Amino acid sequence: MSGSHLIQSLNIMSKKCELTGKIPMKGHNVSHANNKTKRRFLPNLKKAKFTSELLKRSLTLTVSNAGVRCVDKKGTFDQFLKTAKNKNISPRLKKLKKSILIKLPFIKKVSPAKSA
Repeated sequence: MSGSHLIQSLNIMSKKCELTGKIPMKGHNVSHANNKTKRRFLPNLKKAKFTSELLKRSLTLTVSNAGVRCVDKKGTFDQFLKTAKNKNISPRLKKLKKSILIKLPFIKKVSPAKSA
């Protein structure tokens, strides 16, 4: 087995939100005596299931609480992905966003019937 093949087969979990790109921050624990020891502030990550109505599929993502709230604010997962910046979302979601944007113009909007 070559080294690159081994790296590809390992599924390494990163502490990064797939929707907002939030990552751990560095800081200090400060004691009463003002001693400082290094620590990490981790994002509040959860596994959440989102459903794409346009693509008719669902996927499980590792997202922060802030990411879930952003999706709720936009209304649907598709609406969030449509407006999300590519630099913040994961590579897997970039592919999904591309397929949503391709499929979007072909969705026909049903207009209400005009009464005479």
